[in-house]
Amino acid sequence: MRRAIRLLGTLMTVAGLATLAWALVVWKWQDPFSYVANHVEQRELSSRYEQRERRLLASKSPTTRGTRSLVAVKRSLRVDAMRYRQALEPGQPLGRLLVPRMGLNAIVVMGTDREALKKGPGWEPRTWLPGEGRLVYVAGHRTTYGAPFSHIDALRPGDRVTLELPYAAFEYRVTGHRIVAATYLAALRSRGREEIALQACWPRFFASQRYIAYARPVRVMPRGRKAYTPRRAAS
Repeated sequence: MRRAIRLLGTLMTVAGLATLAWALVVWKWQDPFSYVANHVEQRELSSRYEQRERRLLASKSPTTRGTRSLVAVKRSLRVDAMRYRQALEPGQPLGRLLVPRMGLNAIVVMGTDREALKKGPGWEPRTWLPGEGRLVYVAGHRTTYGAPFSHIDALRPGDRVTLELPYAAFEYRVTGHRIVAATYLAALRSRGREEIALQACWPRFFASQRYIAYARPVRVMPRGRKAYTPRRAAS
């Protein structure tokens, strides 16, 4: 009986230490189990996105790829963005998000439901895509499934955020952030200008609030055409 009690005590101690070690790993880094699943998923998404990008670029006509006036280029981008948005389906790879301050290079998927966010950062389909002149809203996990937005609170004004899409790449600079209740759906409303919002739970391990970092466009790089600086960003 005493041996059994000692063995049980040892097992409980080992289990307690393992649980503590796991909690520390998640706190300092992220959940290692969901990280592995997300890493595999991101590799598959990256391959699928590159195939889609090649197909879309190949379908562009020579006149579409050629040099045009800035007004025409902007109009063309808006049309491209609208068509791309309408062709997307939930869970599909949408584009590549790069945020140097957060060490992030990830494929963004369409949708912000539970299954979509397991794959990577998710674009909220109730908002718009870059080039449409409205709000672009992207959400991501902080502690699980790759934890793409783990360090979202490290972003500072001026930090670079780039979203690459088949029709253009858009570079933004962080302007600030705000913290709102999780039920605050008004955060999805466009403020009448192009900007990208990155959203994650706040604080870590809780879901009662949302941390939203905002960034404004400073450079647009249309595929096959000359890059330009948005007028409002330059002023």
